[in-house]
Amino acid sequence: MQRTTARIDTAFRATTRLIDRGVAIVDRRQLDAAVERGALVAGLLGKPATIAPKYFYDATGCALFCRICKQPEYYPTRTEAAIFDLERQGIVTAIGTGKQFVDLGAGDCAKGEAWLRSLRPRAYVAVDIAAAALEQALPAIAHANAGIDVRGVLTDFTRGLDVASDIDEGPTTFFYPGSSIGNFAPADALGFLREIARHCSRDAGSGLLIGADTKKDPARLAAAYDDAAGVTAAFNRNILRNVNRILGTRFQVDRFAHVAIYNQAASRIEMHLEAIDTQSVTIDGIARIFSAGERIHTESSYKYSPPEFIAILERAGFARIRVWQDAAGDFAVYYASNAAIA
Repeated sequence: MQRTTARIDTAFRATTRLIDRGVAIVDRRQLDAAVERGALVAGLLGKPATIAPKYFYDATGCALFCRICKQPEYYPTRTEAAIFDLERQGIVTAIGTGKQFVDLGAGDCAKGEAWLRSLRPRAYVAVDIAAAALEQALPAIAHANAGIDVRGVLTDFTRGLDVASDIDEGPTTFFYPGSSIGNFAPADALGFLREIARHCSRDAGSGLLIGADTKKDPARLAAAYDDAAGVTAAFNRNILRNVNRILGTRFQVDRFAHVAIYNQAASRIEMHLEAIDTQSVTIDGIARIFSAGERIHTESSYKYSPPEFIAILERAGFARIRVWQDAAGDFAVYYASNAAIA
């Protein structure tokens, strides 16, 4: 893998790196480090304490998440994949071919790469917060798809979808699978979808292919986020290791238990880390006491019925929406655009 000296794009506060022949990654994570640190510290000192989910995704966290998706209890990945396989031709007909393909939250790019043969995009733009995953995946994708312009963008969705300078003019298909939209609170999800809709409004023929988990038996939902093998528990606790590296704290990871519950009133799964016993952690010079049973909220995953999610897409500015589901109704895939759908 070849690397060149980084180039700073001052107009967009970005760093561009060539990671392989013809494959570049633009880093738009150049944020105020003091502000980021302050937000993380404030969350940990708060009551209840919180950690933003973006801190899951260090190299270990990314690898653990890939393992989560393969656990028998975690139905969303395989159910969405089955919908894609069964309905592929209808989805391709709805989207059209030869457009840019922007893979949001691309991770290891496996889900996006699976669409390249059928959608035949002119460009593949992988967008994620984790550099290591893109650096590993993109060269192989470029070598296997010589006719496609392959590039990456590193950005933090929680601060807005900053990709306008990284995609060309012309029709664009945005791809956001895996029910990742559920990690946003509903109001924030609406705001994020509005940003995508604004991007789509620039060029006729653009649209969004997105997956969203549905409401179902609470016990089944909770099991999906607390697998018997303990992979999700390891993923959740690993966030404390990442916090220790970032802040220099000394959280004792094994003294926190993984907790996953379904909050039926809010229609969301909640993941927490619960202190097993009373302990003190110094955070930015402040001693924070975590009492036995006290929790740190690390993630929420909201669930939507198809009518609810269609309503959100319409409020975001999409006018034409199609939906595909598995026979059991466990998951839903939507294609939303502003143009007539075939």
